[in-house]
Amino acid sequence: MNSNLRTVSHKVDLCVVGGGLAGMCAAVAAARRGIKVALMHDRPVYGGNASSEIRMWVCGAHGDNNRETGIIEEIALENLYRNPYRRYPMWDAILFELIKNEENITSILNCSCNDIEMNGSKIKSITGWQTTTQCYHIVEADYFADCSGDSILAPLSGAEYRWGRESRSEFNEDIAPETADKKTMGLSCLIQARETDKKHKFIAPEWARKFTKEDLPYRLPDMNDPDENYWYMELGGEGDTIHDTEQIRDELISVAYGIWDFVKNSGEYDAANWELDFVGFLPGKRESRRYVGDYIMNQNDVRSEGRFDDIIAYGGWTMDDHNPAGINTREKPNIFHPAPSPFGIPYRCVYSKNIENLYFAGRNISVTHTAMSASRVMATCALLGQAVGTAASIAVKESITPREVGEKHIDALKQALMYDGCYLPFNRMEMSDLTKSAVITSTGNNAEKLLNGLERTIDGDDNCWTGKTGDTITFEYDREYPISEIRLVFNSDLNRETTGAGEYIPEKITVCNIQKNAPALNVPKTLVKSMKIELCSADNVWREINGIENNHQRLVMVKVGEKAKAVRFTLTQTNGNEQAEIYSIDLK
Repeated sequence: MNSNLRTVSHKVDLCVVGGGLAGMCAAVAAARRGIKVALMHDRPVYGGNASSEIRMWVCGAHGDNNRETGIIEEIALENLYRNPYRRYPMWDAILFELIKNEENITSILNCSCNDIEMNGSKIKSITGWQTTTQCYHIVEADYFADCSGDSILAPLSGAEYRWGRESRSEFNEDIAPETADKKTMGLSCLIQARETDKKHKFIAPEWARKFTKEDLPYRLPDMNDPDENYWYMELGGEGDTIHDTEQIRDELISVAYGIWDFVKNSGEYDAANWELDFVGFLPGKRESRRYVGDYIMNQNDVRSEGRFDDIIAYGGWTMDDHNPAGINTREKPNIFHPAPSPFGIPYRCVYSKNIENLYFAGRNISVTHTAMSASRVMATCALLGQAVGTAASIAVKESITPREVGEKHIDALKQALMYDGCYLPFNRMEMSDLTKSAVITSTGNNAEKLLNGLERTIDGDDNCWTGKTGDTITFEYDREYPISEIRLVFNSDLNRETTGAGEYIPEKITVCNIQKNAPALNVPKTLVKSMKIELCSADNVWREINGIENNHQRLVMVKVGEKAKAVRFTLTQTNGNEQAEIYSIDLK
């Protein structure tokens, strides 16, 4: 470092490098569990591949009732409430606000990690250069989480990592190549188009690549598809997706303008009223370094549903393997190899095998190339981030290594994740003793399901209480007990696809092609909007406390801090449905 430049020092419990969805969820999960976090991100906005700078939509598990919950669902529901037309300025604001609202997070934006100090096999501190202030930031921490995608802490720390495709024989993966190589999936610079009421002429730059229909087998843009996002404009998988990024970016920009020239001027489309609204000059990456943890998850684990004892997240995307040549080949751009949804991902895949205090989350976890093709999508990465942040909070409080968290506290980690709203396949949440000891009465249906620890429809069982406005649920005890908080999980319609206009479109958090008459999305009508909460004292006097008003979230925590011998919940309003559904009410 140059001694003439300013240096800012930080001391925290956990340092997260990378502010994509994985890093954000890691930082928020850890901060909410009471530890001090620094979040270093090399861009001015959060979101990584989902940010306004790149604009890839957030994909996750396929299938009914498999939508990811926890912090990523909190973000999605906030976006529906405040950003129904899915515009990127508000999306950026929602992500920014999520971090800003957490008092335990120190945010360091526009700061690129480029140095490290080690203490044996542990990371002592990292150093980043902040371009906007022309100063260095040194972050000393007990634990580090690399959520940077490209795994910058691996070469700096000496952590073991892999690059490229394993041979078919190494893990007995039948979709892997016969011989190992360094090829990866490529990068994309995405575009966004907007339909208007008037004609727009497009004159392509001289350096834009020229395309004909014959050049684009399997890749013809569909301007009638609101989900068109031009992901197949991909290059770089045959080279080095880190060190060649600038050169690849230039080629991708040429491709992006060339594809739009083809849409506007080839005569193949009725695109006169469409205009180019955005070109991403920051490439979105799919694959580079992958860390080596205590376990390397592979294709066979995915295919067998990942029924691990230490499951801490899940995927459900297909093994979506992209051709390394990208748009330079006329072969199919990708192959969707079947994968079950959901499939579990184990804790042993999110901490380093040889660096004692290093976690990681996102597309860089400890998996083979084939397994990564299913685990890399952003909703899955967000779950991994929340798992890492939660695990780090346990490590901090117990003063143990990430490995020891798995050896000694894996059940506590899983229960903490489920309590914070995450779904873990093949597991159920343990309700508190206070909840289990209550006598529950209700004017609705299936009140007993509020205690079964399953918070979505599974194998045809809806696992929820149902009721209408005015219906009540009452928890009664033989005497007064102190109640610190009440946890409620409402139905956020995990299969939601409807808009307020009754039309059916996939509910992506963000959108790429902006169609002129696209309807607004709405908060799920299934959500409880308001609920009255009353406490009964030892002398049988009922008193109303602060309840739930204007709710648009799935997981709701109500702070109480009082004693009561009974608690009564009265449903007063939904967000539109005649009937409300509640998965859990848990008293602590």
